[in-house]
Amino acid sequence: MSRRFPIFRVFLALSVMLAPVLITDVADAKTRKPTLQEIAAAKAKEVAKAKAATAAKAKLDAAAARLKVLAVKAAAAKAILDREKAELQVAKAFSAVAARKTALARAEVESANQQIGTIAAGAYKMGGGFTSLNSLLESDGPADLIDRLNTLGVVSNNTNLALNRLESARDAAVIAKAEADRARAAQASATEKVRVAKVAADVVKENQKKEVDSLMAMQNALAKQLASARNVRVTLEQQRQLAILEEQSANTASSTSGQARIWPDRGFTGRETIRTTAEQRQVALDFAITEVKSGKPYVWGAQGPNSYDCSGLVYAAYKKAGLTSPSWSRLNAALFFVASKRVPLADLQPGDLVFWSYNGTVQAIHHIAIYAGNNMVWEARNTRAGLKYSSIYGMDGLMPSGGRV
Repeated sequence: MSRRFPIFRVFLALSVMLAPVLITDVADAKTRKPTLQEIAAAKAKEVAKAKAATAAKAKLDAAAARLKVLAVKAAAAKAILDREKAELQVAKAFSAVAARKTALARAEVESANQQIGTIAAGAYKMGGGFTSLNSLLESDGPADLIDRLNTLGVVSNNTNLALNRLESARDAAVIAKAEADRARAAQASATEKVRVAKVAADVVKENQKKEVDSLMAMQNALAKQLASARNVRVTLEQQRQLAILEEQSANTASSTSGQARIWPDRGFTGRETIRTTAEQRQVALDFAITEVKSGKPYVWGAQGPNSYDCSGLVYAAYKKAGLTSPSWSRLNAALFFVASKRVPLADLQPGDLVFWSYNGTVQAIHHIAIYAGNNMVWEARNTRAGLKYSSIYGMDGLMPSGGRV
């Protein structure tokens, strides 16, 4: 009896410790399970949005057609504007030439006027009697008469030439002014045409921009509504699948007679303190959930981001939660047991660590997982099972206490 009594006490202690752990209610599953009616309603909304998008296709096509027409109009308006600008450059060139001609003609008129003035002044100096009759009456002889008549002839010829030059210069000035007036009028007309063409091109361009903006807004709104409806439906389906998985796994855990597979508490200790807050442990748990759901493979010695082994997943999860070297390093499962504070299975909280051993000793600990609640864990099991969500009783050799980082 004395030999059996300690064994009896061990089983009694285990029964007391595990009693609350084994009571698992399906209603306690962490994930809310959407009903089939909710999913059906979400699908109906998605279908309705898809039909709305199809119905709006005619509007999109019409807008696209208008955009094509506006593009053609914009090209034509630009061509007209370019042509009018070219004509304006030609008109400016003609106007400049005409202005130079006018300036030259005015200068010629001024020069002719000055010549006439010079001749008139000379005649005045010679006196009013310097005529053909006076020369005949006042000459001192035949030789003097000839000199006087020659001089009178030269003055007369110069006067006639000056008068002819002045008349020609005035005629040229009139013609040049008329050409300059026409050139300025042509330039003004070309300038106005450029202004009108630019206004027309700007109007078409603005209409084109408005049509583009309207078309893009319509397309983006439809795409956003359809994506939102699809996301709601997919999220509800995934949430229901996860809830069903949690229910099934929880039911399996509650019906598994796994308590006999738990090693007795041999008083192993770990750290005296913890390094994390509840918020950090939740971050680590969320990270593990994401990685398991992603379907990444199990690779021995891997610690992410593309694959994990059991301790690699734990290391990466708490690194994500903010733990860094030297307080947080990559260890194996047994060393993580020593490096965490002991927590009885009955007191485990989400984010705590769970361990399995071949013979109940620390040295023989071979597996580690992150506690999810309701006797479930998120783990990197092995190369065959991969990363999964499973019961803590799904493997022999569960240690009687977990660890809190």
